[in-house]
Amino acid sequence: MRFAFVTDPLVALKAYKDSSVAMMRAAQDAGHAVWVIEQPALHWSSLHGVCAEAVHLELSADDAEWFVERERHVVPLRDFDAVVMRKDPPFDIEYVTSTWLLSRAEAEGARVVNRPQALRDHSEKLAVAEFPQFAVPTLVTRQAAPLDAFVDAQRDAILKPLDGMGGSQIFRVRSDDPNRNVIVETLTHDGARTIMAQRFIPEIAEGDKRILIVGGEVVPYCLARIPKAGETRGNLAAGGRGVARELSARDREIAGTLAPVLAARGLFFVGIDVIGDWLTEINVTSPTCMVEIREQTGFDAAALFVAALERECLR
Repeated sequence: MRFAFVTDPLVALKAYKDSSVAMMRAAQDAGHAVWVIEQPALHWSSLHGVCAEAVHLELSADDAEWFVERERHVVPLRDFDAVVMRKDPPFDIEYVTSTWLLSRAEAEGARVVNRPQALRDHSEKLAVAEFPQFAVPTLVTRQAAPLDAFVDAQRDAILKPLDGMGGSQIFRVRSDDPNRNVIVETLTHDGARTIMAQRFIPEIAEGDKRILIVGGEVVPYCLARIPKAGETRGNLAAGGRGVARELSARDREIAGTLAPVLAARGLFFVGIDVIGDWLTEINVTSPTCMVEIREQTGFDAAALFVAALERECLR
């Protein structure tokens, strides 16, 4: 089969830990041809439909020189067996435009995962509202007064933008914090941007658990991202340390409830975040942590992804 991966620039990918690279290597190991499309290469014309300049790669295990370019062509997306959308946020108008183009490609016969419409419809942070039984007290607003009231009521809260990633712009705010007003003003851009507030979960000290769901199947291990000293953010990009663990009963309950719902929407690969016993985010754009889980447990989520994608292509 021929699989095309829509990614960030190849030179920006860190092969030693990047889940997209792990997927590509697993696909090649399974005998498939791996092609890469960088986001700006996507285009549509009335003559040819949705096409892209695609690069056929040969991958190696060398993380420093991890690919060789074999050929480069402009290809209609419908000519691939599957197109895997792995572009990182920001979820900006260019990202949305890419999903529009990918939806058009679907209409022309392409198979795209995750499904473009599902990517557009699914807010990674606001999605927890659909599963209130698993969520801590949460508020989504851009108004200062309800945010102040929320912090007063919870006494200890996390404030974050709806479009952030990697722990960017996440603040812990206590009710007696002298900087709380300026934090709210900064995050909301003086009331112009909607943000999320959640009750602080002390179990963050034990790790922010990333749980992967592939084709509706829950990976039996998570990666607990443990904050460094003095931090409340477990994100690896913010200096957190990743420790792989077996899922707890509560982890399995949460992931098992979400898995069939998300899979039915075309969300083929999902990473949910759980702190303690609470669901905090549902990541669908480009979930990661495959490599860390494999290195620490031997469980190959990338190979699981490729096997599930093969089955999807044969349906």
